[in-house]
Amino acid sequence: MVSRKTLAAGTLALAGVAFVGRRYLQDRTTPEVDYETVARVDGVEIRRYPPTVVVETVAPSQNQAFRRLFEYISGANRGATEVSMTAPVESEAGRDGGESVSMTAPVESESVSMTAPVESDREGDGVRMAFFLPAEYDYDTAPRPTDESVRLVERPGRTVAVLAFSWWATDGRVERKTEALRSALAGADEPIEPIGDPFLMRYEGPLVPPFLRTNEVAVEVRRTSST
Repeated sequence: MVSRKTLAAGTLALAGVAFVGRRYLQDRTTPEVDYETVARVDGVEIRRYPPTVVVETVAPSQNQAFRRLFEYISGANRGATEVSMTAPVESEAGRDGGESVSMTAPVESESVSMTAPVESDREGDGVRMAFFLPAEYDYDTAPRPTDESVRLVERPGRTVAVLAFSWWATDGRVERKTEALRSALAGADEPIEPIGDPFLMRYEGPLVPPFLRTNEVAVEVRRTSST
């Protein structure tokens, strides 16, 4: 006969699986920034991203930066417009088990679908993080932040080299994948020059199990040709 404790444990386990599954489906069905794949080099994808408008901030930590931008998409803007958060989260190499950021925002009032990725990297002693706004916004029509530490930025198109991997995005794993990315670019038949520092893009929230996660290390690049 099955005990009440066993039944309770089984019920909790099933509820946990259902919750994680729902969060995974939410993360994987959120909209992303459109891009064009222009080439593939030894497992690395070369993508062309269009011009975009981002809202960004610089803060002492990823969590603080994320909270500021989360408040912006939750209505802390002059139009009181609520923007829904999407995936992936783009950041500098970091430990997934340490500072984690939620990738879901409520959509209850007037809402605008936000577009991925969320980008962050180191700037001085802080972290710069940016959320990409939907393509229907330009710099003039995007909601203005009410927090002076948050700003809108108009960005040109860019070409990015991307290497995907799964499991937790630990420091060690990200470093190894970044080295693999650099090696693939250095060994390309035609020159591909990295521009700036590599960054990390994450597509799922912290509650998704590691075997279902998709991460990408990326760096902006410049392609050249010679006679």
